[in-house]
Amino acid sequence: MKHLKKRIKNGDTLIGCWLNLGNSITAEITGLAGFDWVLIDLEHGSGTENDLLYQLQALQHTPAAPVVRIEGASRQRIHRVLDLGAEGVMVPRINNPEEAGIAALGLHYPPEGNRGVARMVRATGFGQDFGEYLSNSRDEVVGIIQVETVEVLEHLDEIAALNGIDVLFIGPSDLSMALGKFGSFDHPLYIDAVKMTVNAAQKRNKAAGILLPGPEDFRTYHEMGVRLFAGGSDATFVADGAKSMYHKLDSLRSVNNKQP
Repeated sequence: MKHLKKRIKNGDTLIGCWLNLGNSITAEITGLAGFDWVLIDLEHGSGTENDLLYQLQALQHTPAAPVVRIEGASRQRIHRVLDLGAEGVMVPRINNPEEAGIAALGLHYPPEGNRGVARMVRATGFGQDFGEYLSNSRDEVVGIIQVETVEVLEHLDEIAALNGIDVLFIGPSDLSMALGKFGSFDHPLYIDAVKMTVNAAQKRNKAAGILLPGPEDFRTYHEMGVRLFAGGSDATFVADGAKSMYHKLDSLRSVNNKQP
């Protein structure tokens, strides 16, 4: 464990990114870049649960704490990714305290939750470290729910109060779409929703997080109280790098072609 939860509780400003290619090599490269955390995306990413193990293994020797976004709050999906060694779980499209409560329970062993117990899994050193993992998991496993719907805005205080929920994480695209203002991240309705999320988190000593629309927006959200940030993805890094190199070489080609 890389103590992501402790750093969140300390109020540290943490930066991360998405991993949506499902590839262990890009996961390793991105992890070595220096991010505090990375999000392996099983909701929208190209990879599946079959690719998850290899990405977690690739990230193990990097500074980045691995968090996995699953498709929904199913207990089996939650404990599956935790058993493989994820340090945190992000659950998308939570609407109400009941759904958030299901997610929170799945993150932890009884009596705090209903996570299934398996000793011979990667997270416990295949049984060698089970006792230590069991003792520390309550203080190490990070629970993140996403704020992406209109309904969830009506229940932020109740959700933030739940044990096991550590971060209220804003999905700007989905949230602005739900508000009928897609991509209008300066619209008062969207800004109010962000402020509501931050306030609910702060009242319960939890953190607010966001996937930044762009790195230039960091200061704005930081001043609003957001502390867990993600920006970009392995896919965008590859695409941007490829485009940059092409344009550089194409520019040089054009110059040289004009020479006599």
